[in-house]
This record gives sequence, structure tokens and C-alpha cells, in this order.
Amino acid sequence: MQDRKYGHRGYMDDGSRPREKRSEQGPRERTGPPRERPEGPRGRGLGAPTESVFRCRRCGARLRVDVSLPLDAVCEGCASDLHTCSNCIYFDTSRPNECRKPVIERIVNKIKRNTCELFTPGLVQEFAAEPPPPTNRPRDAFDALFRKK
Repeated sequence: MQDRKYGHRGYMDDGSRPREKRSEQGPRERTGPPRERPEGPRGRGLGAPTESVFRCRRCGARLRVDVSLPLDAVCEGCASDLHTCSNCIYFDTSRPNECRKPVIERIVNKIKRNTCELFTPGLVQEFAAEPPPPTNRPRDAFDALFRKK
């Protein structure tokens, strides 16, 4: 039995025991082939399918937007203007004139429609929704519920 309360290295060390060096141990090597996941690749993280979408900054409604947005476009969800500074990709409250591009004339109201030539719709990357595989057999649903691990 040890006479010390804690057995980890460095606690009340007097130097009498030889210390192990990490360089002598080296990295651990994996043995065997990499493990495969039975359910396939995970749905989120690196390599997950994504898509670029445009969302209204006011209500968050997902809208279909082509390369350019017409000046008179309105949101289908909240009926607010879409050609505004708050929906632009260059909108940044920490920058001068709240825009990442050099703006000649400052636009005071950022949520009202404006005629800025630098406007580009702010697209965001979202995870693509994958529909679940259809299960027609009740036995498949039961096996999925009580799958052995």
C-alpha cells in the first residue's frame, strides 16, 4: 500500500522514483482495419451534405433566391422588404457605415428597402435534409427499434 494519498506523478515527488519519458513511449498504433459504422456516415460534421439558402433576417423564412434579388422583392412570411442592408452579405455592425464595402452614402435605416448597387443576398450554409429511408415492413421498424449493439 502506498504511503501517499495520491499516486499521480508530481505529487510530493522527491525524485527517488525514475520518471517515465513520453518520447520513449511513442504514439500508440492502431491494430487492425478501421472500424466501420453500421449506420453509415454521420449526418453532421465535416463532409456532411450542405446547401446554400437565403433566409429573411426578420422572420427567418427560407426563401428561394436566384443570383440576384429584385428591388421590389418582399418576404412571403412577414411581407417585409428583402432588398435591405440587413439581408446583404456585406452587412456588419462592427464596420464603418455598417458595411464591409466602402459605401459613399450611409444608409440610415437598415431594414427598409434601398437602392444600393453593392447588395448581394446573404446566403448561409445549412445542412441538407436527407429524407429517411422508407420502411414498408413492420419487421424492419421493429429491428431498428431494438437493434443489438
